[in-house]
Parts: sequence; C-alpha cells; structure tokens
Amino acid sequence: MPTQKINAKSFSLRRFFQEFKEGDFVAVSPQASVPFNYSNRIKGKTGRVLAKRGSAYYIEVKELNKPKRYLLRPIHLKKIEVAKK
Repeated sequence: MPTQKINAKSFSLRRFFQEFKEGDFVAVSPQASVPFNYSNRIKGKTGRVLAKRGSAYYIEVKELNKPKRYLLRPIHLKKIEVAKK
C-alpha cells in the first residue's frame, strides 16, 4: 500500500491551533492541504464566531440576506478586524 508523504510546509501549525472568542469576526479561507467539505460559495465570506464545538467553530455567514451556520476548523479561518463606530 503506498503511503502519502506529508510535507511539513503544507500547512501552518499556527493557523491550525489558533483560538477565537465568541463574537470575533472571521473570513473563510480554505487551506488546500486540509480537506474542506463545503461548497466554494462560502470561500472568502466573512462571518461571526458563535460557539466552539470540540476543536471547530460555529460560524454564522449571511448568504442572500439569510444567515447560515457552518462548523469549520480553525485552519480554514482568518481573524479580521472590524472598524468600530
């Protein structure tokens, strides 16, 4: 059985273990080396962290003025800063 070599540079450990708080704003940025089992429609969307489940986070993203919830691993998320008024 052939084995697949894992390249240490294939993904960032910093992004893999990053932490978010409830209410943080994040952008969905799929990491190519880790399976991303959602449609590409949410790629690049921004949303808010609702809760943490295990090592993943519930994210609320608006699609066509309707809020949708996704359970995503932190490696597929980037924290963004939102200007406060």
